[in-house]
Amino acid sequence: MQKMKTALVLGGARSGKSSFAQGLAEGSGLARMLVATAVAGDEEMRHRIEQHRAGRGPSWQLVEEPLDLVAVVRKEATPEHIVLIDCLTLWLSNLMCAGLDAAHEGRRLADSVPLLKGPVIFVSNEVGFGIVPDNAMARGFRDLQGRLNQQLAQACDRVVLVVAGCPLQIKPAATLDYRF
Repeated sequence: MQKMKTALVLGGARSGKSSFAQGLAEGSGLARMLVATAVAGDEEMRHRIEQHRAGRGPSWQLVEEPLDLVAVVRKEATPEHIVLIDCLTLWLSNLMCAGLDAAHEGRRLADSVPLLKGPVIFVSNEVGFGIVPDNAMARGFRDLQGRLNQQLAQACDRVVLVVAGCPLQIKPAATLDYRF
């Protein structure tokens, strides 16, 4: 099996994607670094962040970066450790709320993937399976998230979709035969 350098782990809310990605990182045998994109804007989010922190334990290095993810990934992706970025969905939301060009930043991130010097696991929500949102901002977010996921899926060595705690490897995949 080919050694993984970059992976994109997708899934819905509470699908088990973060736990799966954490297990990948822990199984690497490398020192581990989490790049967290969440911002504790309220008590409920602070509680979620604490739960994630407790689930990782003290062996993880932590970098908190809600906006300038490209710079952090370029700096921290080294052969000596594995970087887990959790999650791109919150990062994209942070960019939009800060009035930054989220589409441009997403392209910059995807373009940086082939240049990374060490292994990186990206975690992102698959938001396209649900209903069409009822407002322009939510539809815009869904569309940006879908494009970002496509760009990263193209750039990463592996793509895994986690559904109900079950990982499904999407890339690399066996060649499909579309003949009937």
